[in-house]
Amino acid sequence: MRFSEEQVKDIVALKESLMEQIDKHHESIEMLEKNITVLDLFLKGSSFKKASQLEIKEGEVKIESIEKHVEESIPVEKSIPVEKSIPVEKSIPVEKSIPVEKSIPIKRVNDGKIIAKAFVTPDQVSIVLDNEIKINADTPPFKSFFLDRIIGEMKKKDFAEAENGRIQKESVIDYIVNKNGVNIREIIIRNYRQKERVNELINTAGWSLTRMLENINK
Repeated sequence: MRFSEEQVKDIVALKESLMEQIDKHHESIEMLEKNITVLDLFLKGSSFKKASQLEIKEGEVKIESIEKHVEESIPVEKSIPVEKSIPVEKSIPVEKSIPVEKSIPIKRVNDGKIIAKAFVTPDQVSIVLDNEIKINADTPPFKSFFLDRIIGEMKKKDFAEAENGRIQKESVIDYIVNKNGVNIREIIIRNYRQKERVNELINTAGWSLTRMLENINK
């Protein structure tokens, strides 16, 4: 069957339109998957809490900060006795699937705009905000959710492993927030040690930054 030149142009235009729709829906699906990941983290973190411990306001669950004993101020013994049966690893090898440096865009949840980039190395995750993004470090839920709950819970688990002699104290996860004045410029998370933590840190950082921008614009 032969098509006229005009019919061929219409077919090509239809194909391009379908490809554009596929790309558009693909981005929407990625955003939905990230939202589901963040919601799973909420459910995982609150599954052991009583209903009376959760404050509900306008359909939103407000997550309490973790206890103060997970912060850096907790004294840790300088020397930890290690039984011979428990080997102490100087460092946990990173899976080969994580390259020497990997750049991952972090998008705003509601419209997919890139607001930051995560640079991943075997030792740390560095989240660098876009130059156009100005966010005060005191804007919620940066400290209460991302620092205290997400990274704080990881630190709590690492402290427990250090006390049990499974890792060294120097291998406990930690973070540094670099600022330009009062605004966040870069968040460096060191000693993440596990590939799963990279995904959790990037997903929750995207969600936290999105909420912070919404709070600024209110």
